[in-house]
Amino acid sequence: MTSRKRSTAPLFAVLMAVAALVLTACGGSNDDDASGKITIFAAASLQGSFDDLAKAFTDAEPDYQVAPIVYDGSQALAKQIVEGADVDVIAFANESSLSPVTEAGLSGTGDVFATNTLQIAVPPGNPKRIRTLGDLARSDVTTVLCAPEVPCGSASQKLLAAVDVSVTPVSQETNVTSVVTRVANGEADAGLVYATDVAASDGRLEGITPPNAGDAVNRYPIAVPEDAPSPEAAEAFRDFVLSAAGQKILRQYGFGPA
Repeated sequence: MTSRKRSTAPLFAVLMAVAALVLTACGGSNDDDASGKITIFAAASLQGSFDDLAKAFTDAEPDYQVAPIVYDGSQALAKQIVEGADVDVIAFANESSLSPVTEAGLSGTGDVFATNTLQIAVPPGNPKRIRTLGDLARSDVTTVLCAPEVPCGSASQKLLAAVDVSVTPVSQETNVTSVVTRVANGEADAGLVYATDVAASDGRLEGITPPNAGDAVNRYPIAVPEDAPSPEAAEAFRDFVLSAAGQKILRQYGFGPA
């Protein structure tokens, strides 16, 4: 009786196919994390500096990509994150605005990476001859401020309270960019904005630094959420912002050291 050997070729082919799938899956996961886009939510006052930081970062780390950055008031961004928005990096205009995110257990308190102070922003030539915070309360001056619940608004209220000045603004904006726009477009005589906003206005604004500007210094935190979709990439970007190269870019935009 002739014995017949069972062929092992089909089994070997199956095993090779499974191994290939496993290797592909592993390789794909690493590639996705390395080349997946980093989603960043950043305060409106960071727009110019973070656009430059993102470019410098991807030039230095070409394996990573940064999606178009979402800029808005810190409070509005915090609300989106708490409601479930996917984000890899959070950069806000003050530490208290990050509290809703940390209290929800979505991130730690982060690292302070920059500071900023307020200036009185006026149109070129300062037609109303505004010199002090007290001038913002004059009946012939229209002033626009950030809403009290956003970082630039809370800093504005602190600055005004320190010199016992009460201002009734013609509007309260949800982010500092809107204040800049209204003053630059001639819709208001003055507004309180960050010194960095005046510096970045390309001559559309002039800035007056109040003597007590140091009474309201904003400290900017950066954090990586616990459930960041691309944690490795997010941490790399955070580290770049905190690095000497990142800090140099922030200084060029007028931000102070942490």
